[in-house]
Amino acid sequence: MKKPLISFLTAVALAALLLNPALAAPEPGAARDHFDKGVAALQQNNPAAALASFNEALKLDPDLVEAYINRGIAELKLEQYPEAVADFDKALELAPDTPEAFYNRAQAYSRSGIYDKAVADYTQALKFAAKDWQIYYNRGNAYLDQGKVKEALADYDRALQLMPQKPEILHNRSLAYLHLGQADKAAADAATVLKLDPNFARAYFSQAQAMEKLGNKYEAMAAYRQFLKAGNPDADTALMQQALARLKALEAVSGKQ
Repeated sequence: MKKPLISFLTAVALAALLLNPALAAPEPGAARDHFDKGVAALQQNNPAAALASFNEALKLDPDLVEAYINRGIAELKLEQYPEAVADFDKALELAPDTPEAFYNRAQAYSRSGIYDKAVADYTQALKFAAKDWQIYYNRGNAYLDQGKVKEALADYDRALQLMPQKPEILHNRSLAYLHLGQADKAAADAATVLKLDPNFARAYFSQAQAMEKLGNKYEAMAAYRQFLKAGNPDADTALMQQALARLKALEAVSGKQ
C-alpha cells in the first residue's frame, strides 16, 4: 500500500457527497418496507440502523441490487470497508452497469488506501456518468494519493469545467500545483477558495505553503496565523502542529533581520 502523497487530502476528498442512496425503489412488500426504513436511516445519518434494515430486506429478497448498494454505503459510513466492497461486488454481479456501485466501491478502495483499484472504478463509473464532477474530483484525489500529480491535475480541471469555482476542487488543485512546483498557481487557487469560502481553514495552510515557496515570508506567516485561528483542533491537529513549527521558524528568521 502506497503512503498517501498528501496527509490531509483524504478528509477533503471524502467531503464529496455519495451518490443518491435511494436509487430505484424495489417493488412494494416486506422487503420494500425494510429497504425504505434503511434509506430513511441513512438520510438521518444513522448507518447502524440502516445496516440492520438492509440486512432484513436482503433476507427477504437476496437479489435486491439497491439494498446491496445502500448497505454498502452504510458500511462505508461505519468504516467497514471490506464489507462495503463485498456488497458493491454483489451489486455489480447482479447489475454490471450500475455506476453507483462502481463509484461507491471506489470510495471504499480509496479509504482503504487501494488507490489503483479506486482509479479503475472511478473510470468505470465515468462510462455511465461522464458529466458527474464528483467522479473526476475523487479520481483526481486517488491519483494524487498515488503520486500521479499530472493525472490528478487533469481530473481537477475537468471537474472544474463541470462545477466551476467549487472550493473543494480548487483547494485540491492547489495541492497538485504545489507538488508540481507551481507555487504561483497554488497560491491563486488558495486565494480563490478563501474568497468563495472564508471558513475553508485548510486553504490558509495551502496558501502559507505557496507563499513560502514564493519567498513571501510575511504573507506566509499571516496565512499560518489565520490557519491556527480557523483550523479544527480535532481534525487538523497534525497540520496545526506543522503550521506552528513553520510560523516559529519564520518568526525566528525575521527577528534576526
